[in-house]
Amino acid sequence: MDDATWTFDAELWRDGAWHFVTVPDDVSDEVEERFGPTAAGFGSVRVEVTVGATTWRTSVFPSAQQRAYALPVKKPVRTAEGLDEGGTASFTLRVLAH
Repeated sequence: MDDATWTFDAELWRDGAWHFVTVPDDVSDEVEERFGPTAAGFGSVRVEVTVGATTWRTSVFPSAQQRAYALPVKKPVRTAEGLDEGGTASFTLRVLAH
């Protein structure tokens, strides 16, 4: 893995109809330091994520409430991997080239 890839365990949480995991503080800090200056709209950073056998592309977004990046986890991923709110899974996050 390259130096823009991290693996971490995180708990799935929900905000309205959206499901997320919070990127751990140390990873969020490093992503912000390295990629924040080139972030897109709303401070988003493009990433590729793997959980279980599922890999997809999305963006992480800075969350003032979480004080870290929030990673959206779409329904097809949750269904394929059997993820439910409050459950924990291992995620691999890779920042895509800017």
